[in-house]
Parts: sequence; structure tokens; C-alpha cells
Amino acid sequence: MDPLSEQKNFLSQLAKRSDVILAFAVLGIISVLIIPIPPALLDFALAFNITFSLVVLLSTLYITRPLDLSVFPGMLLIVTLMRLSLNVASTRMILGNAYAGEVIQSFGNFVVQGNYVVGFIIFVILVIIQFVVITKGAGRISEVAARFTLDAMPGKQMAIDADLNAGLITEAQARERRDNISREADFYGAMDGASKFVRGDAIAGILITLINIIGGFVIGAALKGMSLHDAMRTYSLLSIGDGLVTQIPALLVSTASGIIVTRSAAKANMGHDLSVQLTRHPRAILVAATMLFFFGLLPGMPTLTFMVLGLVTGGIGFITRESQKKQALASADAERKIEEEEIKKQVVQERTEDLLKVDTIGLEIGYGLIPLVDNNQGGDLLNRISLIRKQLAGELGIIVPPIRIRDNVQLRPNEYCIKIKGIRVAGWEVMSDHLLAINPGFVEEKLDGFETRDPAFNLPATWIIPNLKEVAEAKNFTVVEPSAVLATHITELIRVSAAEILTRQDVQHLVDTLKEDSPALVDSVIPDIIPLGVLHKVLQSLLAERVPVRNMATIVETISDYIGATKEADVLAEYVRMSLKRQITEMYKDNEGKLNVFTIDPAIEQQLAESVQNTKQGLMLVLEPALTESILKQTGKEVTRMEDTGLTALCICSPNIRLALRRLVEATYPALAIISYNEVLPDVELVSTGMVRLQDDN
Repeated sequence: MDPLSEQKNFLSQLAKRSDVILAFAVLGIISVLIIPIPPALLDFALAFNITFSLVVLLSTLYITRPLDLSVFPGMLLIVTLMRLSLNVASTRMILGNAYAGEVIQSFGNFVVQGNYVVGFIIFVILVIIQFVVITKGAGRISEVAARFTLDAMPGKQMAIDADLNAGLITEAQARERRDNISREADFYGAMDGASKFVRGDAIAGILITLINIIGGFVIGAALKGMSLHDAMRTYSLLSIGDGLVTQIPALLVSTASGIIVTRSAAKANMGHDLSVQLTRHPRAILVAATMLFFFGLLPGMPTLTFMVLGLVTGGIGFITRESQKKQALASADAERKIEEEEIKKQVVQERTEDLLKVDTIGLEIGYGLIPLVDNNQGGDLLNRISLIRKQLAGELGIIVPPIRIRDNVQLRPNEYCIKIKGIRVAGWEVMSDHLLAINPGFVEEKLDGFETRDPAFNLPATWIIPNLKEVAEAKNFTVVEPSAVLATHITELIRVSAAEILTRQDVQHLVDTLKEDSPALVDSVIPDIIPLGVLHKVLQSLLAERVPVRNMATIVETISDYIGATKEADVLAEYVRMSLKRQITEMYKDNEGKLNVFTIDPAIEQQLAESVQNTKQGLMLVLEPALTESILKQTGKEVTRMEDTGLTALCICSPNIRLALRRLVEATYPALAIISYNEVLPDVELVSTGMVRLQDDN
């Protein structure tokens, strides 16, 4: 094994045992407070303290958010304890031996040139800088950041819940965001507390140095027989050297703590942000260069120094300005090329034949609703529509075609209209800066706002300002955003119009998808036995009554079994419904597994069965107008009764009149679902809520 691989293995083994190493390191720090250590070990510990502080400071320059170094508060306490233990160890050596190793000796002689008065002044200045400026400022920032983070937590949590409910993020992403918010609050709170230890460390540094000087002077003069001058010089230099060698790392770590708590708004490392943001305005740099030249011309000023700085600053400003000009020209050229390409595409695409194309589903909006579509303005409608298509594909079993969105200046600013195959089918007007509070039907209280009705379900609703959201939710209103209102409206229209939306090309796509899983089935019956047109009509019949067509295999198999007896798509659809009885039963079961239905009087069923005729439009009921009116009136009463009790309006009747009855009532009661007895599983209990009779018993 080569030496490099051995080093990597050694480092990986150390990383695996980092917890054990940290535990022994803390025990070692504590032991230094009690057990004397040799000067060589003290030199190593002091050098390690300086090195570690530099690594911490430089690491903070490369982070983009405080949580990237979330261990900092705890690490700050350990580092502070290590410095204090080194102070105790060095004090023991200074007062006991008048010597504390080469590192302290060097700082006492070389750094301050052997002048203990100058050294003491430098030490005091360092402590003032750390205590008054850096540590106090970092502590204040941590305190304010912790307070603001805690105050903002409820709003951030609500924003995460809103994104999750809208389907913009997954449950795992929401959990991660919540965890980050909690960790961020804990971090700033910990930093606020840890900064107090740093301030205490600065105070302790001054006191320890003064104690060393006074104690050393007394010991040197009284016990070691030194002259007063020698005792003062020796112990002062050692004490000041000890203070400098510990306060410099403390200053580095304090600076690092100030940097880390101010990186909350960063998007890149500090070096990148400085280079980008300080050179963003070259005019300011050029003005600064001019001022430097002016200072250099003043009598008595160091002309050469100011001239050199002026040239360097002016060069940076000039280079930055030219670079921005080139970037602007490049951006303009790129935009021009993009515009030219778009024009070319439009010229190529805008053929006469293209004018004949009709979008299956289209959405036109007024200019006031453009922010709902524009992602750059925080609009999420496009994402919602993408989720709608996926949701309906799983629910209905068809691929919903893309929804083309256009702005229409002929509409009112906050108005939109939904078109199917180029024809307007619905429209509404939303208040884009408000929220819609929908009354579920049982809330009697009122809200301050603009009363209206929900476009999707025609429920009473009120447009409210965002500040009233919590009040409305507390009163059991359902509060939704404007984009959610529009998306829900589109979803319901697609459900209602699924039969119209489904094209023969879509059916071919469904067949091709089925062929991937059941090639024998498709090859044996389509198109030789089951024409694509017949399959298309059967699927449309099912979708018209909101029966999903996901189980294509069962649908195709059922049609192939009965197509030999009849070619009528309506009749084949009824056979398919019987094959899908389990699915249909599940659609209408309540929470207890029962079907709540109203029935048709057998006498009426007999009359209806005798009146069923097979026309070009399919099976129809041919009745006298008076009888038709009476049936519709009694059916309406049963529908209203079920809806008032919170049940889905559901009618059950004989198989031979089901489709004809459906076509009789669908124009008047489109939400009424009609099933036959053959479409219900035998083990499901039917609960009758009423019966349609010609003579009203009530």
C-alpha cells in the first residue's frame, strides 16, 4: 500500500472515532487546569490554539448560511475553556519558574520588542477591540437574530404548510424545511448565550495578566531575590506575552463569531460576495481613485503612497466598467438573437393551416392576473396546472391535454375565461390581492369582505384581505388563494367535460399504452373486432357520468365479449358498467360501506321501460310532457333532500331504463348519479332515502 493510501486510511479511522477523540480532548483541557505540564507541551498547545483559531476564522469566510457551521456555539465554549486552561498553565509556569516556554517568550520579546510598557498597551488595545467592538457587536447581532427568527417561525411554518397543501413540495421537503427553521432558531439562541462566554473570556484575560504582573513582581522581588526593575521587566514581559498569545486567538474566534451570525442573507462565500458587490458600481471606485490622487497632491502628504493607491483603485474601476460594458453588449446581443429566433419561429409557425388549429383546453386571463402565471412574480398557477393534469390522469384514467394560457386585453383586468375546443364554457373574476373564504355550508357567521360564490361548487364565499386568514379559518371557513380558486375551477370543468375532451387520438394513445402490458388482448380485438370509433364512444359514455376508464383491460375485454350481439355503443357501455360494478360501488359508498340511494316507483319504472325507444341519438324516453314534468319534479325533491343531509345525490333503478332515465334528467340535474341494480356488489347494503312517485306522499 502506498503512503498516500495509508494516510487516507489513517484519517478515515480518525474520523470514525471523532467522538472519542473529542471526549479525550475535553478531559485533557480539564486536566491542564490541575496538572502541571512541561514547557514544550505548553508551546505545542499554544501553537495549536492559534492554528485552530485561524482555521475557524477562514472557515467562516466560505459558508453561505450559519447552519453550515451549526456546531460553532458549542465549539466556541470548548475553545474558550481551552484558552482559560492554557492561561492557568502558563500562570503556573510564570509565577513558579519565571519561564513559560518559547512561544510566550517570543511574544514577550520579539512582538513587543522587549518593552513591557508598549506590550501592555498593545494587549489592552486588543482586549478593548475584542470586548467593546467585536464581541459586543456579535452578541447584539445574535440576540436580535434570535428574536427575529423566533418571531418569524409561525409565518415560515404557515408558508411551508401552504406549499405542501398546494403540492409544490413533498412531505420530506416540508419536514426538512421545518427542521431547518427549528435549527436556525436554536443556533441563534445558542450563539446569543455563547457570546457571553467570549465577553467573560476577555475580562478574564485582563485580570489574569494583571494578577501575573503583580504576583510575579512580588514573587520575584520577595522570594527570588530579584531587583525591583528586573522583577518588573521579567514578569511583565512574560505576563504580556502570555496575554497576547491567548488574546490573539480569542480575537480571531470573536471575529469568526461576528462573521457567522451576519451570513444569513448570503448566497455565496464571502470572497465571492465581496468581489461581486463591491465592483458592482465602478463609478464609485473611480471617484475614490480621484480622491486619492487629490490627497497625494496636498502638501505634506505621502505623495507616492496616495498616487500608487489611486492608480491601483482607478485601474480596478476602469477594468470593472469595461467588463460591465462588454457584459451589457453580450446580453443585448444574446437578447437580440433570441428575439430574432422567436420571430423566425413565429414566421415559420404562423401558417394559414395553423389558424385552423383549436386548443382542446384554453385559459384566457386579464392583465391583472398575469402575476399568478409569472414564476418570477411568485405565481404558482403553472405548477398547479401541472399537478392538475397528473391528478386527473390518475383519477379519470385519461391524459389531459396541455392547457394553453393566453392574456386577453378584452377581458377585465381580474377576469378569466376557460375555453374547451375554442368555445367559452366558464369564466369568473377574482381579486388577486385577496383570499377567498368559502363557507362549507354550515357556518352562519359573516366575514368582512366582498361576498361572492365559489365558481367551482357554487358555495357562498367572501373575498377577504390576507390579514383575516386566521380569523376565517378559526370560524371554519375554507380559505384558498386566487390561484387555487382558478385551478380548482379548471379541475371541476375538466371532470365535467372529460367526455368532450377525449379525442380519438387520445383513445389510440390509451390503446398503445394498454398494448405495452397486454399485447395479446389488443392485437386480438383492436381494430378487427372493436373499431376504434366504438371504443371511443364507450369511453365517452363512461366519462360523461364520471366513471374512470383506468381499467382499460376490463373495458376492452367486456366490449369484445358483447360486440357480437350488438354494435350499439350505448348498450356496450351499459355492459361495461356492469363489469366495473366494484369500481362504481366504491365511488358512492359512504364511510360505513353503505350506499345511500333513492329509488323509482315500480309503476313508474314499468311506464319508463315501455317508453324507451332506440333513436339515432341512442336510447331515449318518449313520454308525455305532463308525465315528464311530474317525474322531474319528484326527482328534484329527492335530490334536494339528499343534498341537504350532506349525501351525494344517487338514484338506483332497473338496468333496462338506467341510461334512458339518465338522459331524461341530466339537463335538469347534472350532478345526479344514476346506477342500476346490476352495478352494485351483492354484499353492499342499500339505504333508501326516498322514492320517486307520481303522487307525492308528503
